[in-house]
Parts: sequence; structure tokens; C-alpha cells
Amino acid sequence: MTNPYINVATDAARQAANIMRKYATKLESIPIERKARADYVTEVDRACEHVIRDHLLKRYRDHAFLGEETGKVGDSDHVWIVDPIDGTTNYLRGLGHYAISIALQIRGRIEHGLIYDPLKEELFTASRGEGAFLNDHRIRVSGRESLDGAVLATAFPFRYRRLLPAYRAMFDTLFEDIEDIRRQGTSCLDLAYVACGRLDGYWELGLKPWDLAAGALMVQEAGGVVMDMAGGERWLQSGHIIAAPFKLITPMRHAIEPHLTEAILARIKND
Repeated sequence: MTNPYINVATDAARQAANIMRKYATKLESIPIERKARADYVTEVDRACEHVIRDHLLKRYRDHAFLGEETGKVGDSDHVWIVDPIDGTTNYLRGLGHYAISIALQIRGRIEHGLIYDPLKEELFTASRGEGAFLNDHRIRVSGRESLDGAVLATAFPFRYRRLLPAYRAMFDTLFEDIEDIRRQGTSCLDLAYVACGRLDGYWELGLKPWDLAAGALMVQEAGGVVMDMAGGERWLQSGHIIAAPFKLITPMRHAIEPHLTEAILARIKND
């Protein structure tokens, strides 16, 4: 990819990855702050976000920044949306599945996205209308057309545990017809893996913009479909998302739809 936004974001991600590698040898000594149940932040998260924010805003001084740890900085129709470590729990436990997610939203629409796995040295990139790539090789969603044989990814709605009964019902219904389900704890990589065909589809409830922005664009630019639980386009606002190839998205939604509750639909309508 030669897009200047992607190039600058790549430099920022690689700087953050160096910080992760530095701390990876002393995980047991890193102070951990509990933001909420199953939701943690460390000085590594903050240091990574700081270096990404400074690099991006030094290059684009008139842009705004929305990060998981520092929140919103600035006011602009160009907003960088960043998760410095998606999969912090995995990182802290030495589980090798986490990534950096950076997206650029322009006038309310995600236009550029990057997901970097520093362990596997896999760089997923996408720009609207230009396709999606893994280490500069074009990627496509799988050719799966039905739930039969599909491998899906998901995660429990740990931020909104009141949604667990509905989520379990979705899980049970889908699991009846598919091959298997993966729960890996890093939503941006789940979406990137749908984009490159390693996974056939993905659904989750109660995510944040930094969890979704880059990965959703990746799926779309790889030929897939992204929608909210009601079949609309408010996945970024609601945090409720389904992503899959075109022919698989409909059977996935049909399996999920009977289990939508007023609480799930209200978040889609009101956020």
C-alpha cells in the first residue's frame, strides 16, 4: 500500500510494537489497573497509545484522535480511532494473540484502516475503494455460502453481561449448523481473519469503535458485508456487529434475529 495515511499509521504501529516487545520480557512486573470486570489497562497500553497519538498528530496537526485509553483529543472531521493493544488480557498472560488497530474516519465514514500483529509480523491494511491487503498481498473473504462447514468467531459481551442470555441463544442456534466457533479475545484480528478467509464469519455484542473500525473496513474491502444486528449500518455506533461473505451474512442474521432483545435493538436505534 502506498497511501500516505496508511504509511504514517504503519510507522506509528511499528513504534508501538517496539514498546510491546520491550515490556514482553517482564510481564509479571507490569502494574495492572482494572477499568472494569475483565477490562484492564497497563502502562504498556498507555505508552503505546501515547506514541501512536503523537506520531499521527505530529504529521496531521489538524486531525482529532479517539483512543481507548485517552479518549477524544481535538475536534475535526478527520478522526484517528485507535486501540493500542487489542487483546490486553492475552498480552499480559503471554498468550500470543493481540494486535494494534488504527483507523481514520473522515466526515463520519471509516476510510482507512490498519491492523498489525507484532508477533506474526502480519500487517493488514485497507483503504476505501482500494481493496484489503495482508503484507501487500490482496486478500479476499472466504467463498463460504452456507452455515454448513463454516468456522465463525465471536466473544462474550463482557462489558454488557445482561446481554448474555440473548448471546447464548445466538451461540446455541448458530452452533447447531456450523463446523465450529473460535473465541480468541482480539476482535480486530477476528475481523482481519474474516477479511483474509481464515474465518468465515464473525459476530459480537457491545464493542467500542476502536474494536471495530479498522477491521470492519478490512472485511468490506475484502468483498465481505458488515451490518448491525438489525441488518442496518449502525454497527460502529451500537457496537453490535455481524461480518461475513455476502452469501453467508443472511443465514447468520436469520439465526441471530429471533434472539434480539429490546436492550440490543435500543442500542442500535438510540446510540
